[in-house]
Amino acid sequence: MLTLKTLSHTHHWHGRIDAVEGALGTRWHQIMQMPTSDNLNQAIALIGFNCDAGVARNHGRVGAAKGADAVRALLGGMPVHEATRLVDAGNVVCENDDMEAAQTTFSASIAELLAQNTFPIAIGGGHEIAYGTFDGLALHLQNKTKPRIGILNLDAHFDLRLNENEQGVFRGHSGTPFRQIAEDCAARDWDFNYCCLGVSRYANTPALFQRANDLNVIYCLDEDMGLLQRADVLQTVLEFTQSIDYLYLTIDLDVLPASVMPAVSAPAARGVALEIAEAVVDAAIDSGKLLVADLAEFNPTYDIDHQGARVAARLVARLANRMAKQFS
Repeated sequence: MLTLKTLSHTHHWHGRIDAVEGALGTRWHQIMQMPTSDNLNQAIALIGFNCDAGVARNHGRVGAAKGADAVRALLGGMPVHEATRLVDAGNVVCENDDMEAAQTTFSASIAELLAQNTFPIAIGGGHEIAYGTFDGLALHLQNKTKPRIGILNLDAHFDLRLNENEQGVFRGHSGTPFRQIAEDCAARDWDFNYCCLGVSRYANTPALFQRANDLNVIYCLDEDMGLLQRADVLQTVLEFTQSIDYLYLTIDLDVLPASVMPAVSAPAARGVALEIAEAVVDAAIDSGKLLVADLAEFNPTYDIDHQGARVAARLVARLANRMAKQFS
């Protein structure tokens, strides 16, 4: 576990203790462990990606580099339900603008966790985390013959953008990860299986819709994901997960309405209700194919009374508890 041992641990887990309740009053901070060679098998592992470089390059509101520890602070008091094997793998920290080096370290850490039969839940900086998460999963599956990996993205944006710097050299950012992944899949002769749910017509140019169509992306607009359309959305998820062998779930928190999730770089004017997002999370886990998940773009600088952190922590806990049932 050489990679994990080098990660930064800056959060100190704490919270209330309900001693009078006995074992049934246990909270996350009381059972959270550091990773060892003995406690990763069938554990839920949190790992942070402390990076603002992707959002900065994308001319967004920086601050998401502090998101992982802010979510941990809310998770400390979370009651223990099904998830009883919890590990904090620490944070990958992006130094200066070296996002690519951080993504490489992060992908190696994800691959290491997966090799230990661990379910990683990553909490990002910007959505450039997705490139690292996918690469870690690809490293884990690299000896498989053309693995059919599916990417299920809850997001207001396709994140399929092009970008060049002043010298004409490509540099990724928070809006490019899935285009980069598509190119990597093509280089590996793997299929690019991408389903994006919650897309806003008012946050994506016609060029991005055209690129999505060219890449055979499955997508649903936010306006087609109301509570009355829940069954249709879940059918889309079901058909997508039936077509692949391994699943990666990524949640860009800007898919949620700004009233629910104000603490992101680009708050949503409409967004997708939390009830629908949670149903998609459940369906992804219930497919039995989910290997890794991440949450991106949480920016505590713009949070209001820790509301965004509470929503993010709820999603993390939901993932952890439902995945723990898969392990049992």
